[in-house]
Amino acid sequence: MEAKRIVILGAGESGVGAALLARAKGLTPFVSDSGKIQPEYKEVLFKHSIPHEEGQHDEAYLLTADEVVKSPGIPDNAPIMLKIHEQKIPVISEIEFAFRYTKARIIAITGTNGKTTTSLLTYYLLHQAGLNVCLAGNIGFSFSKEVIEDKFDYYVLEVSSFQLDYIRDFKADIAVLLNITPDHLDRYDYDFNNYIASKFRILNNMTRDDIFIYFKEDDVINNYLGQHDILPRKLAIALHELPDINARMNGKYLKFTMPAKEGSEFKLSMGSINLTGPHNMVNTMAAVMIAKVLNVSDAKIRKALKTFNNVPHRLEKVGEYNNVAFINDSKATNLDATIKALESYDRPIIWIAGGVDKGNDYDVLLSHVQQKVKGIICLGRDNRKIVSAFKGHIREIKETIDVRRAVRNAFKLATPGDVILFSPACASFDLFENYADRGNKFREAVKKLIGKTEKV
Repeated sequence: MEAKRIVILGAGESGVGAALLARAKGLTPFVSDSGKIQPEYKEVLFKHSIPHEEGQHDEAYLLTADEVVKSPGIPDNAPIMLKIHEQKIPVISEIEFAFRYTKARIIAITGTNGKTTTSLLTYYLLHQAGLNVCLAGNIGFSFSKEVIEDKFDYYVLEVSSFQLDYIRDFKADIAVLLNITPDHLDRYDYDFNNYIASKFRILNNMTRDDIFIYFKEDDVINNYLGQHDILPRKLAIALHELPDINARMNGKYLKFTMPAKEGSEFKLSMGSINLTGPHNMVNTMAAVMIAKVLNVSDAKIRKALKTFNNVPHRLEKVGEYNNVAFINDSKATNLDATIKALESYDRPIIWIAGGVDKGNDYDVLLSHVQQKVKGIICLGRDNRKIVSAFKGHIREIKETIDVRRAVRNAFKLATPGDVILFSPACASFDLFENYADRGNKFREAVKKLIGKTEKV
């Protein structure tokens, strides 16, 4: 019998990973990318004799597929996707495809913000405790690539709404939902409810034996749960004392109360955590809850937390000069992430912001900016919305398309004790390859300004 013909749209990490998995399972994959395939991925495709195309979509061939695996970056309104849907060809996401080939337990983590930090910390806690665990999904290697050998007992997956949009049978054993705030609305017909529904797809196929960990102080999550019955057992986390919660801040401690079968009460000093800001306490509580559910000992949790370092480009201190701290928060590509960044510092802030606007309403930032920000540097090709939102509220607003000039201008506005916070609240694609490239360029500009290698 002829092997099933799989078309994979997109030749990035998820697409190439799916192609490798398809090849390993005896299927016939074809990879199609409308853009240029990066050299490292092209080399992998050639090495494994996987047919592919770039700079086009051969519709005559693609529309004969038995199934399409769609990379998360491709929108539904792309011309090729409209034709695929018209032909009623089944479309799945890469995590759905990979899920078919593993029997491991799945820990799936999502949220508008915080999912990368929480995924990294969860993996670190479990790995340090000796569990046979892998980190994949929207971070690191693709889930598909990791399940080719399927040698792990647990997969910690960071999952985005785009990945969840095309799941069918994918099921988490433990699901985490950190928060939901408006983001990527251009991909959801500018309807926030569509985005909310996408995030809650993380609960699809879960049973009463599974675990759902969520942040109870998120109004969007609470409203949804108030209107929908869900099957998995709920474990709630919060920053304040609330009824029916399992983890919360209590003075200088994080306090955990697990259901009887998982263990007793557990307290964790916030001083032992190498993360900054209330939002990171939420991320920590979620990760620790997962570890507790999986019976990791209190001693191992405490030991691992002392040595964990946060993800680059997320409130990353990259230098200090003349008692002015430089913070790289390039991963903040939406308003909620920037709000959390502004809330993390009590010192006066020079805020570097801007990039590709995703339908932002900057009014939600106004009170935070008025309280904390003494100057704004706009780094982007089109800064009109930011300037319009804060003109008259902030005395110093400057614009540039050069990251080095942005850093220099910010430093000129700063006085000892200030924080220069690079938290763009926008996508990066006007001036940079991605948020990581943007953060690296900021880091380099800071080092050049300081004039020496900074010990942070």
